[in-house]
Amino acid sequence: MIFYPQERIGLFIDGSNLYAAARSLGFDIDYKRLLDLFAQKGQLIRAFYYTALIEDQEYSPIRPLVDWLDYNGYTMVTKPTKEFTDAAGRRKIKGNMDIELAIDVMEMAQHLDHVVIFSGDGDFRRLVDAVQRKGVRVTVVSTVKSNPPMVADELRRQADNFIELTELEGTIARKVQPRRDDDHPDIDDHPDHPELDDFDFE
Repeated sequence: MIFYPQERIGLFIDGSNLYAAARSLGFDIDYKRLLDLFAQKGQLIRAFYYTALIEDQEYSPIRPLVDWLDYNGYTMVTKPTKEFTDAAGRRKIKGNMDIELAIDVMEMAQHLDHVVIFSGDGDFRRLVDAVQRKGVRVTVVSTVKSNPPMVADELRRQADNFIELTELEGTIARKVQPRRDDDHPDIDDHPDHPELDDFDFE
């Protein structure tokens, strides 16, 4: 990773995209370790985390993660999901946070030297280009090791640096503690492991 100690760094995490990338590689992210890693690379100004929330459910599976991040150094950006029916009559839930992330990157650019985007979405290529023209370096964190690759080639080419997520696994993966037979798993024990399998984030 190419970082300089004097750099002002901002992290912009597309939550569902990063979760899907890590899950495809077979590990879960420890967000405290992730924050600590980048805090050691320079002057970490802000870490944004973007996710959509299903508001009408009695219990949202991602709520423990959102609450934990909110209390532990992350700036949370959330909005309600939108439900719709596709052409085949299937119920889908839409929770795209691209606009929110792009606006925050542009607004924060004047206060940063280095933007780190955790997403492989090719729609961010123009955003990266615009920020670079303001004199800000941009690193993209995603993976080409999944099948299919999670990062768009045009985004990877545009970025100043690309960090392969598998290279961070040893540093930011959640360490699973072995359980005794009398232990009972509880959702609160795993604030960094949301279950999103039931939802289709587009």
